[in-house]
Amino acid sequence: MLTKAFIPYRGYYSSPFSKWQGNFANEHSIVLGSKTARNWLEKKDISPDIFDYLILGATIGQPYSFYGGPWAAALTGAANIPGCLISQACSTSTTVLFQAAVGIETGLYQNVFTLMTDRCSNGPHTIWPNPKGPGGQVISENWVMDQFNNDPWAGNAMIKTAENVAKEAGVTREQCDELALRRAEQYQDALANDREFQKKYMFPVSIKVSKKKTIEVNEDEGIMPTTKEGLAALRPILPGGSHTFGSQTHPADGNCALIVTTKEKAADLSLDSAKDARVVSYGFSRAKKGFMAMAVVPAAQMALDRAGISVKDVKVIKTHNPFAANDIYLAGRMNIDVNTFNNFGSSLIFGHPQAPTAGRLIIEGIEELCDKGGGYMLFTGCAAGDTGAAIVIKTGS
Repeated sequence: MLTKAFIPYRGYYSSPFSKWQGNFANEHSIVLGSKTARNWLEKKDISPDIFDYLILGATIGQPYSFYGGPWAAALTGAANIPGCLISQACSTSTTVLFQAAVGIETGLYQNVFTLMTDRCSNGPHTIWPNPKGPGGQVISENWVMDQFNNDPWAGNAMIKTAENVAKEAGVTREQCDELALRRAEQYQDALANDREFQKKYMFPVSIKVSKKKTIEVNEDEGIMPTTKEGLAALRPILPGGSHTFGSQTHPADGNCALIVTTKEKAADLSLDSAKDARVVSYGFSRAKKGFMAMAVVPAAQMALDRAGISVKDVKVIKTHNPFAANDIYLAGRMNIDVNTFNNFGSSLIFGHPQAPTAGRLIIEGIEELCDKGGGYMLFTGCAAGDTGAAIVIKTGS
């Protein structure tokens, strides 16, 4: 259990998420994320000089990402501090926050800026020399599509891991459609009253489209309308499978950031120190080969055990749910109502830019928890390689 690492209330933001090939498609994700973070710090009147370390979370290569951490620190305005890069697929944000919290807990850091940013659009194509290949033919890889379609260890696509879990756990097509519709309804709650919930944390992104024109992206782009009839009309992605394109997520682009600091500094930076969030515990797991969606459960249980609580003590649960089976499996194994968590949004609906996905979900969870008067929040999610990561956060006394 951790006791010393805090996230100031409203000491975080998430950009809107843009479906791939949208307005963020041609922006360097580290540059865009750093610029957005710098604008947010200026708006909050927080000097970048307070930070002694930056942890960058990113998973999809961009030019000069070799310099990722320190470069992002400089672009954010903290040119005199070092930084590092953490890349752990969908678990990136969770692990970034935990590493920052451990640094605060041990006294290694005082104030850490965590920045998570990725761009699935226009993913890089990498080639390696292969002198022994026919005619010197190179070895090539598409960083985004090839990873979605083939785990080099399990030997299958990510959708196949979801169908493996669905088949073994008895998750039906009807259940997946019902959950997709429910998650879409929950996302609509975040748009109520002129996006009242989202405006608590969502920060606009400025995109320069020409020398004379700059646009501002204020809300999520590319969200597909979801209806019962529309879901029923879709074919399964795999023959005989439980998932359609309506019950799986979509790749996206975006960024987010959270400050992790001491209790005293959090109170100084907080909009309301009674709502500051303490990082309590972390959990991790690896499911059996080719069953990625199962990893959410042991990761969540480890985080709960290390916090000294049970799932019954948790007021808010958020998950990274790239497939509907993830949440259905979690609910069944942990004996909770699948319809009661992921309020106000989830990656199943607003998309998955990789590194910032969990960060946005955790931010949403903190906001929902504060609206409920405080308590414990659990985030859990799967990640490439049949792995999972979870974190418990507490707000209030």
